[in-house]
Amino acid sequence: MARRYDCNDATDRSTGLREAVSAVRRGELVVLPTDTVYGIGADAFSSEAVADLLDAKGRGRNMPTPVLIGSPNTLHGLVTDFSEQAWELVDAFWPGALTLVAKHQPSLQWDLGDTRGTVAIRMPLHPVAIELLTEFGPMAVSSANLTGHPAPENCDAAQDMLGDAVSVYLDGGPTPGNVPSSIVDVTGRAPVLLRAGAIDAEELRKVVPDLEVAN
Repeated sequence: MARRYDCNDATDRSTGLREAVSAVRRGELVVLPTDTVYGIGADAFSSEAVADLLDAKGRGRNMPTPVLIGSPNTLHGLVTDFSEQAWELVDAFWPGALTLVAKHQPSLQWDLGDTRGTVAIRMPLHPVAIELLTEFGPMAVSSANLTGHPAPENCDAAQDMLGDAVSVYLDGGPTPGNVPSSIVDVTGRAPVLLRAGAIDAEELRKVVPDLEVAN
């Protein structure tokens, strides 16, 4: 039976975060608020938990799960060949609605889907998400919706779709909006905007002038 906690109540929030961390450590799924939409999260290093996440959404391995982190310092253990431009984007827009696609460390034992040696990674600007990620560590997190349905902007919508496939729901109230994060690929010579979202190309070019836009 899924458990739900009101994160606008200090006591419930503390209990909910503790329960969410325990659930993720057991390989279970949790729903958490972010600065874009609600996300469904799992232990990034548990291939079984990530597979359960994809199953809960009705999503295939061809759409790999992004990873959320609670601090830019965590990047050092997760990515390699991270350029100076990539760090400038982190400094300018994290925490926030910018996802970076980078080469992951070859030694990492994780299976996020068909990533071809890369990982999509982000630090969200939401206190509940940051607390959870700081306490647990990197989590595989995707929007908390069934594939083909709108991404949820509140906990009710997420729970209506995912039900008891999720162990813990952290209700942080409505999210600021359903505009997704912008996605920039930093694996090549120049950064490439793969998806325009909350941060547009003009804003990104103030930091990385040679940003390219994918067709």
